[in-house]
Amino acid sequence: MSTSTTTISSDAFGTLPDGTSVERWTLERDGTRVRLLTYGAIQQSVEVPDRDGAPGEIVLGLPDLAGYLTHASPFFGAVCGRYANRIGGASFDLDGRTHRLTANEGPNQLHGGARGFDKRVWAAREVDGGVELGLVAEDGEEGFPGRLAVSVTYTLEPGGALRIGYRATTDAPTVVNLTNHSYWNLAGAGTGSALGHELRIAAGRITPVDAASLPTGELAPVDGTRFDFRRPKPVGPGYDHNYVLDAPGDLAEVSAELYDAGSGRALTVRTTEPGIQLYTADHLGGGPFVPSAGIALETQHFPDSPNRPHFPSTVLRPGGEYVSTTEYGFSVR
Repeated sequence: MSTSTTTISSDAFGTLPDGTSVERWTLERDGTRVRLLTYGAIQQSVEVPDRDGAPGEIVLGLPDLAGYLTHASPFFGAVCGRYANRIGGASFDLDGRTHRLTANEGPNQLHGGARGFDKRVWAAREVDGGVELGLVAEDGEEGFPGRLAVSVTYTLEPGGALRIGYRATTDAPTVVNLTNHSYWNLAGAGTGSALGHELRIAAGRITPVDAASLPTGELAPVDGTRFDFRRPKPVGPGYDHNYVLDAPGDLAEVSAELYDAGSGRALTVRTTEPGIQLYTADHLGGGPFVPSAGIALETQHFPDSPNRPHFPSTVLRPGGEYVSTTEYGFSVR
């Protein structure tokens, strides 16, 4: 095991139209280099070596702030919240009260609304092994109840694994579901489609969706379907589905693994979350990347959980704390 420590630095990344400055933080350890932005808590860059030791960029990122403002809807590398994924009808009931949210995908809400956490500037401070990003979402923002204090901590662990720790507290009952929306291409960002990467997901069920990509409420077995990734197989197009992990809450278990035979790079995903959204980004294009230029593996609670009482709860109450951890490990073979 490495005895090195994480090298941490920061620099200016640009200025928003309202004059707010955006910083970029760089973390380096054991062959992994990660670049993070205070805008959207975005993971702009992850560089790791291939089997020959040559470093390469493996997440889809943009070179400047203007790019992120222009190409906002793919949520490149951003932290999505207050509620990642979809809430049907842009509303939910909690404790007998109906909360009407901002609709930004037809009648539904996606990734927190019109101005979710991906479009906020976070406050940054250096912590042991990385950087902590924080913000406060006021009561009523995008329709959500409660003043929510949020932190997301990115650290590099021994061996170069990237750990993301999420925490949140509230002063009124609310719902919370946070994720990082990075798109991975282990052959190298910008090299073309990531379809054909081998994928394994430790999940025997999915939450099927309707025509609006909202869960039907069913927990359907993957047996005998194209959704079965319990053994590694190449990824094809047409996925935007939540997988129900077999061992939720256990960081000791590998929840998913992605592999590119050409470069030899492998990515492992461990998480305390109960689900992973597999998104093959078929709709990318018309911007800096081709369709399916990266594969998203978003660790999170299930879509539309506030309207599905039988799904794991996303309710956070005063005095409680939302805590979530995901770790991305990098290796070659």
